[in-house]
Amino acid sequence: MTATASITRLRIRRLRFLPGFLFDTLRSQRQLRRSEGFVSGYTALGPKFTFWTVTVWRDRDAMLAFRRSGAHLKAMPKLLDWCDEASVVTLAEASETAPDTIDAARFLQEGGRISKVRNPSPAQARGELWPDNILPRRGSVILPIRT
Repeated sequence: MTATASITRLRIRRLRFLPGFLFDTLRSQRQLRRSEGFVSGYTALGPKFTFWTVTVWRDRDAMLAFRRSGAHLKAMPKLLDWCDEASVVTLAEASETAPDTIDAARFLQEGGRISKVRNPSPAQARGELWPDNILPRRGSVILPIRT
C-alpha cells in the first residue's frame, strides 16, 4: 500500500508563545494518535525554537480529515501569529515508515512550500524552506492508539 507523509517545520518567533504552542501540540498529538488512518510519526527539534513533525497516513484523505478537525484545526490560526517561519511538504507516494530526519529535511527542501505567517523572518520572506540547514534532533515517536 502507498501511504501519504506530511513533514512540517515551524519556528516559534517569541519565547512567550512557547507555552501555548506546547499545550496545543499536546492536544493535537492526542487527536493524532486516535485519528483514523494515522500510521506513525515523530517530532523533532531544531535550533531556536524550531519544531518538526513527520507523520505517515494510510492515504491523503485521512491526513486531510485530521488537519480539518479537532484540536489541530483550532491550533492552526494561532500559528499565523506564533511563528515567523513555517513550511510543509506532503509526499503522495510515501513509505509506511516515517522518513528519518535527513530524508525529511531533503524532502522539505526539494518539494516543500512556505506556509503563511503574519510576521515572517527575513529567510521566510525570501522563500527559504529550511534556512538554518541544521538537521533537527529526533524526539518522541508517535504511534496510533487503536480502540
